Amino acid sequence: MTAWVALLRGVNVGGVTIRNADLVSLMQRDLGLEDVRTFLASGNAAFTADAAPGARGDLKRRIEAGLRERFGYDAWIVLKTRDEVEQARTGFPFDASDGTRQPWVVFGSDDAVLDELATAAASLDADVDPVARGRGVLYWNPVKGTTTDTPFAKLLARAAYRTSTTNRNLRTLGRILAP
Repeated sequence: MTAWVALLRGVNVGGVTIRNADLVSLMQRDLGLEDVRTFLASGNAAFTADAAPGARGDLKRRIEAGLRERFGYDAWIVLKTRDEVEQARTGFPFDASDGTRQPWVVFGSDDAVLDELATAAASLDADVDPVARGRGVLYWNPVKGTTTDTPFAKLLARAAYRTSTTNRNLRTLGRILAP
């Protein structure tokens, strides 16, 4: 069994509302996943499945299809193993204790897209949009209150990146990874 984390994109914003109980029901009863737990109301689910990391693509497509069928929206998820999420959390290269900044991890399911975003971020003002590349992620540490206004925020919000990226702050990752 592999411990997985599904990070749903665009849930409980823009008219797409999924209650945690309904997400658990879909994943456990309909999709046969085990030990399903949800976190916050922003589309985070941890679970175990008899699928090795090499079968990630099939499992991702199965979950997305279940979400589309049950909740009637064009679902996209980023699927990571629990270990990958832990590595992303502990690898945060900026000062996570700086109360003036918002520590984000941008998860991706396509390394080429993450590389493209990292290349674009390299031309931005690093004081406004500090971005660093990690394994399967980008780290972003903007000033609190600017996470929708900075040049990197606007780049990340483009439709071209919706199907393969989603971001979570470090506090959310800590809750997902808590025993």
